[in-house]
Amino acid sequence: MRLFNLSLSGLCVALAACQSSELRETAVIAPALTISKTVISTESTQWMTPPTFLADAQRLQVARSGLQVIGRDDQVLSELPGRFETLDHRADAHGVLVASLDRKRQQALLTRFDSAQQWSAPRYLPKTRFAIEGLCLYRDSARNDFLFLVGEEGIGEQWLVAEQGRPLAEPRRVRTLSLPPQSGFCQVDDRSNSLYVNEENVGLWRYDAGAEAPLVREPVELVAPFGALRQNAAGMAVSPDALLLLDAGAGNLHLYQRSTSQWQRAGVVSLAGLDEPEQVSARATAEGLDLLLVDDAGARSASLSWTPRRSEPQPSIPVLAPLVQTDGVPSLGDAADDPAIWIDRAHPERSRVLGTDKKGGLLVYDLAGKQVQNLRVGRLNNVDLRPGFQLGERQVDLAVASNRDHNSLHLFAIDPASGVLADIGQIATPLKEIYGLCLFKDRQGAIHAIANDKDGSFLQYRLGSVNGKASGQLVRRFRTETQPEGCVADDRNERLYIGEEDVAVWALDARAEAPTTFDQVIAVGGPVKDDIEGLALYHGEQRDYLVISSQGNDSYVVVEAQAPYRLRGSFRIGLNAARGIDGASETDGLDVTSANLGGPWSAGLLVVQDGRKRMPEGNQNYKYVPWTAVAAALGLE
Repeated sequence: MRLFNLSLSGLCVALAACQSSELRETAVIAPALTISKTVISTESTQWMTPPTFLADAQRLQVARSGLQVIGRDDQVLSELPGRFETLDHRADAHGVLVASLDRKRQQALLTRFDSAQQWSAPRYLPKTRFAIEGLCLYRDSARNDFLFLVGEEGIGEQWLVAEQGRPLAEPRRVRTLSLPPQSGFCQVDDRSNSLYVNEENVGLWRYDAGAEAPLVREPVELVAPFGALRQNAAGMAVSPDALLLLDAGAGNLHLYQRSTSQWQRAGVVSLAGLDEPEQVSARATAEGLDLLLVDDAGARSASLSWTPRRSEPQPSIPVLAPLVQTDGVPSLGDAADDPAIWIDRAHPERSRVLGTDKKGGLLVYDLAGKQVQNLRVGRLNNVDLRPGFQLGERQVDLAVASNRDHNSLHLFAIDPASGVLADIGQIATPLKEIYGLCLFKDRQGAIHAIANDKDGSFLQYRLGSVNGKASGQLVRRFRTETQPEGCVADDRNERLYIGEEDVAVWALDARAEAPTTFDQVIAVGGPVKDDIEGLALYHGEQRDYLVISSQGNDSYVVVEAQAPYRLRGSFRIGLNAARGIDGASETDGLDVTSANLGGPWSAGLLVVQDGRKRMPEGNQNYKYVPWTAVAAALGLE
């Protein structure tokens, strides 16, 4: 559900969608709230979240003199001098990462308070072009730390600021964000990767906090008459199973309970006696929740007799880091699509990666990701290659791409000595919307091109040459019921694997004369989320593996390439903080080789298309991952 820049009067439909997806009604409760009469002199404070590295540390606060760590008896355990406003933190067994805003410089900063009770020198983010109203930290499953900055007039940014809780020497901007206007508060629930941002006079919104996530927002709670808020949405607090939201003008605290991936209204508590409280912090206790509530007078502690039901954590998927990213493709928008790996048999370290720019041509990269060729020949969608093609009197390696400008097979000769590509012409097809393509080399040495159409039609051509020019003979037709794209052939076993995007991966005999009998490899549902996109085959010493791009959940699924096609697991490709490379998401095509290309690619190389280029944002590109990382993560032979 994509909801952007909606007015309050237009949120009836949005709320209906919200009730059906993100927010559910549940029995409203009336927990007891006890508020301390003692006022703490602070503009912002938070409970220290576990694991607490310092037994006596209870909370962090912004004081007039600086950032402070406060102990059990409200004594100041340590202070970082300065003039700060607002804060957020993430703690671990050895210290706490703290984000704040330098009031004088109007810059966000990071510091770390460690187990030796020492503050690290503040690391400042570059100055923003907007006034920062709020900030919040997010720690992903790979323990990368990000900082969200919320600004005026619907402007925001996400920055990579730390790795394993330790600030980076140079923070890296991940992406800019289109956020609601009138926003000043945000919080992130790390377990569900949920970023919550208020829109004061409208309600509370949820975004996916992941660095590779699309910019899509969902309403969580709205101001009356479309929701339960009486006046406005202010600060919020999150825990693994609870969400608390302040309705500052009405002096109410709204409670929400997590149920799987959804929130349920669980109750509302009056904060009578407080003057429009705008900030809240919460921590779980045996009796319920301890709160810190901040209004214009300062902060007060409180106890709430409400224990959210525990929800089961979702199983985690291993996250692998790319070692290399290519230069971006020349075309803007959704342009990169499908890679293929060419092996230089004499000098494997000089091998190349071909990548389609489906708005303009074919690109060639070296193993460092640098573009070495750019053939602007038209809208090429998928590409594949095979060595040993006889073109007249010379033998070349052959690359073939699906050309959507002419619904043709577009052929390229690769010089085996240099890796340089040359356009050698096209073969017309009767397809109306040519789409996916792969090559197959049979046991007699003939190379076949197998192309498909969006209507499910497949055509198989035996390629050859006549008078030194490439030619193709149509030798087979078959079809799927719905749209396919990705395919890959296993030359050694003469098997073909095809992806029917919303249905399944199928296996069939690749030989032209063979009957077309589909054998299901894996269906959509479970680890594979539609669309099924790229397919690639890894030939191991003991087993062969099929790698599938599961585009619907930004993951890659590995199954054994022989029946019964045992599932070996899934993984995602996340960012590499040390090298400044973002992860991969919304992947279309991919390719893999088991050839020893030297260095980190000694056991092979996986190349995937990245549909969302981040850190910084830019044109789409391709990411390289060593096969050793895949094998280690999934326990492959």
